[in-house]
Amino acid sequence: MNRYSREQMAERVARDIPEGAYVNLGIGLPTKVANYLPPEREVFLHSENGLLGMGPAPAPGEEDEDLINAGKQPVTLLTGGAYFHHADSFGMMRGGHLDICVLGAFQVAANGDLANWHTGAPDAIPAVGGAMDLAIGAKQVFVMMDHQTKTGESKLVEACSYPLTGVACVSRIYTDLAVIDVTPDGLRVREMAPGLTLADLQAVTAAPLLPALNEGLTGGESA
Repeated sequence: MNRYSREQMAERVARDIPEGAYVNLGIGLPTKVANYLPPEREVFLHSENGLLGMGPAPAPGEEDEDLINAGKQPVTLLTGGAYFHHADSFGMMRGGHLDICVLGAFQVAANGDLANWHTGAPDAIPAVGGAMDLAIGAKQVFVMMDHQTKTGESKLVEACSYPLTGVACVSRIYTDLAVIDVTPDGLRVREMAPGLTLADLQAVTAAPLLPALNEGLTGGESA
């Protein structure tokens, strides 16, 4: 089964971030999005540890140990960028000042519920960070994740079995197999990896999927 690479997923998310948007990139896979934002498009990247105006990852050997994102990865600061108190950063998140946040997930439900901080396993380490604040504070929540777990279970489900991060908060889902919108009618497929059919995708997805508005959609195309 053809799958999008991590780089293709990041580039695809970057295409959906508009000029002038204030955006938070979550820990892990979402941080790759910064490397694919066109330099001519002005986007203000925010980090919950107190940064606004982040750029792409630094070149090897040019890392500044005092300039990191929330995942403790070295970052760059664009001209005009700023760093500030952690509490001010959370004020931006909770105050509705972010247009988009991009988060990873363990599960996303058909109604847009998000579970991304704890699997409920007794030996798992809870790591909520600022995810709850982002999930309810950002105007749109994009999720980037593998379509399935390492054991082949669907991460798109009818109802989350893991503890929730946010209720009905997800707007769009980007996986290694598809781009899927959360709509009032359910999960609507927007794009699929090359060669996939809707039947192929539904076979590995626990939640019901709706076809793209373009009924003739095939793998690799968009609505």
